[in-house]
Amino acid sequence: MPDWLKKKQCPNRAKFMSGKRILPKNITGKEKLADLIDETFLAYNSARLKEGCQLFAQRMLGANVTVGMSLSGALSPAGLGCSSLVPLIKAGFVDWIVSTGAILYHDMHFALNYPVRVGNFKFDDTELRNNDIVRVYDVLIGYSDCLMATDEILRSLIIQPEFQKEMGTGELHYLLGRYCAEWERKAGLKDVSILAAAYRAGVPCYTSSPGDSTIGMNVAGVELRGNKLRLNPSIDVNETTAYVLAAKRGGGKSGVVLWGGGSPKNFMLQTEPQIQEVLRIKEYGQDYFLQVTDARPDTGGLSGATPSEAVSWGKVDPDRLPDAVVCYTDTTIAMPLLTHYALSRHKPRKLKRLYDQREKMVKALTKEYFEHNKVKMVDGSEPVV
Repeated sequence: MPDWLKKKQCPNRAKFMSGKRILPKNITGKEKLADLIDETFLAYNSARLKEGCQLFAQRMLGANVTVGMSLSGALSPAGLGCSSLVPLIKAGFVDWIVSTGAILYHDMHFALNYPVRVGNFKFDDTELRNNDIVRVYDVLIGYSDCLMATDEILRSLIIQPEFQKEMGTGELHYLLGRYCAEWERKAGLKDVSILAAAYRAGVPCYTSSPGDSTIGMNVAGVELRGNKLRLNPSIDVNETTAYVLAAKRGGGKSGVVLWGGGSPKNFMLQTEPQIQEVLRIKEYGQDYFLQVTDARPDTGGLSGATPSEAVSWGKVDPDRLPDAVVCYTDTTIAMPLLTHYALSRHKPRKLKRLYDQREKMVKALTKEYFEHNKVKMVDGSEPVV
């Protein structure tokens, strides 16, 4: 070693080089999956996935943590509802959900026992169209005997008396989940539907953009016939915000698991700005943040926005930023791995059944809003809370 290198001062070298040595054992094929993740996912996005699994199982699943989960991308057609989301819901590992409407719409195919098939992304799409088939990359769905058949049943439901009012999407999906649970039972199926599992577990499911899906399209279609169902997104904003505030005011913590990005991610994270910026209630942001995404942060889109950027908006508590994890990979890879890891490393939690508590929590949110803001009702009357 040259003298100049011997004399070089490196006061912090030991600190930086204090990490675990990378020297994993040979894989034998006999390892348990969770052990494989812990011991061989050592670098790059495999290490981020390991960190995410450990964060979820070791910290986010504490009894006092309320876990929100956002869903985007074509997850239900890929079978992730059956394989992963239903087990997470049943185990009490997710307390409330914000999803694209498409995921919940396609989830209904499974409850109805309408088959979704493995296909090939190289198929000729014109030929598929001529043969009454639609394609989601390498997944195939029948057009008339699945999509249109689901639409017909959906329309027959949303004209029923219990739907003839204004409601949020949480209530809409709860009512649809009750039917999905019955369809599962009649078909002799078990645990194939996200909506059915959420209904049974009292896990409220929201759609951040209800008109942007086939469920919303059918709601709009029957409105032309005089149907009275009206979806009010303000109900969803207030209910989801109330869950986060209730978690904090109850002495607990709030955490988010974000599969992909888009509107569901923002709708879930905007609960904290709603508390702080709009309702002017003192709060500090989410305690735990775990995202799996393929979106880059440098294009300015919300899908790729990092947790540190979210700190500037009040969405994430800056003191909890070291706990935040972002893994850049495909949800179809990461979700089954995280689900298996969590189920093998943590016992089921008691269900929080937030759907059953939403009115009480919104009332508490309203009360605190008026305590922090000396305002009257818009008609000039005194608030009654």
